[in-house]
Amino acid sequence: MSSRCVVFPSILSAGLSPLALMLCLTGAEAEPAPVLPEATPATAKPAPKAEAGPRPDAAPKPEPAAGNAAPQSAPLAQGAEPAPAAPKKSRELPPLVVARVSDDPVPTLAPSTFLDTFRMAERYQAIVDAGGWGTLPVDLTIKPGARDPNIPALRQHLVLTGDLPAGVPSSDVLDPILVSAVKAFQARHGLPETGMVGRQTVTALNVPAATRQRQLSASAARQIGSNFPYGDRYVVVNIPSAAVEAVERGVVVRRYVAVVGKPDKATPRIEARITDVNLNPTWTLPVSIIKKEIIPKMRKDPGYLARERIRIFGPGGTEVDPTTIDWAGEKAANYTLRQDSGLDNSLGQVRIDMPNKQAVYMHDTPSKSLFAREVRFHSHGCVRVAQVKELAGWLLEGTTGPNGPGSTWGPMEIEANIATNERLDIKLPKQIPVTFVYLTGYATPDGRAHFRDDIYGIDSPAVPMRDAVMTGSITPKKVAPAVPAKAPGNAPVPPGLIPQKAARPAAN
Repeated sequence: MSSRCVVFPSILSAGLSPLALMLCLTGAEAEPAPVLPEATPATAKPAPKAEAGPRPDAAPKPEPAAGNAAPQSAPLAQGAEPAPAAPKKSRELPPLVVARVSDDPVPTLAPSTFLDTFRMAERYQAIVDAGGWGTLPVDLTIKPGARDPNIPALRQHLVLTGDLPAGVPSSDVLDPILVSAVKAFQARHGLPETGMVGRQTVTALNVPAATRQRQLSASAARQIGSNFPYGDRYVVVNIPSAAVEAVERGVVVRRYVAVVGKPDKATPRIEARITDVNLNPTWTLPVSIIKKEIIPKMRKDPGYLARERIRIFGPGGTEVDPTTIDWAGEKAANYTLRQDSGLDNSLGQVRIDMPNKQAVYMHDTPSKSLFAREVRFHSHGCVRVAQVKELAGWLLEGTTGPNGPGSTWGPMEIEANIATNERLDIKLPKQIPVTFVYLTGYATPDGRAHFRDDIYGIDSPAVPMRDAVMTGSITPKKVAPAVPAKAPGNAPVPPGLIPQKAARPAAN
């Protein structure tokens, strides 16, 4: 099956008022350069350049400048002892470094999410109607135990949002009770739970109440019409959070850091079922990559495909010699180009198969440095998962292992089969529901409202408005001002409506 990733062509309703949402329900129910694979076996073969393969979001590893080669070793001075031999490089991969991820057992998405979020939007509308909250100085920094004249305003804000009990005595000190409230606020916004008031926390605090209300109503609107079959076990990817949740009996049993699509190559919203786990997957290159990257590279470097272990196949699966293709034109796009399995394959060592019309999936990656970043919007549509082997093990629970009845797919069995470097597709006896959602504001059954940046810019109203305030360090996708549609009596245009676009292929 072709492993292309394409952009989801859908109309995302967003920002509806609570009344408009209820009316809808009556008729319908949502890089800096990546690095090498994290370790290179100590063989005579030179290490490949970082992301030297066809991964489009990569840049080559810089080469040493000419003339900077290491000089010849000078003869030892008389009486000097020879330097100790350099230690041998380990063949083991170094520990994976990932960004902090919440250990909250409450799922982002549950059967009650729509109604919980809808009601929270009403609550935030009441806050807006009452005047919202004020702003704090953008350069404000307050450490636990410190005094500051802005603390009373901070307390008032946290009382409004439910992070601080209303009856707590007021003061101008960041005392332990207020520190706990700040941590609760940070947790709801996906920020490091330090208890200190700094740049990121102040930026999130200064987002207007009206913007938060719009995030909630827009996210609730995107859930209208969903028929997702939750079941006892399911997987949720919240795109703005760049995280993957494995949910079992209503509790998050595993949460993983993820890398999702860039703003111009957005990860689509889908509902599907996980059918297989692929060990040592191959990668079939999308036509867009062949035209934009492979053909130009082959014109300059005819040996490129061979080095990257990418083979060409014609009709009937017959392998084609690259030297027989005219690379001056784009005829190569008519062939199938497939990268062999291996540690440096663009999909890494594991792919999670989940058939869907958008041809997206979750997978491993040799570019693991991106998992350590707080902002992880770098892929071309598919979802890269840190510790994907652990997720694969959870998915394979209850599946007969490689040694027949009575055996299981534990970490050792998974690693042993990966070590063969042979592709293996393991079919799940019971398919597991999976959904990619875009929730910038959502509520959980415990009464908390959670917020993430609108990285794709789809919460914005269709009428012109000021740019959204961001709590992260990446600029959201710009939304071109749209002409309001004509409506009877000059009625306002529902916000967040986006016209249909033709699907286009994207890389992983």
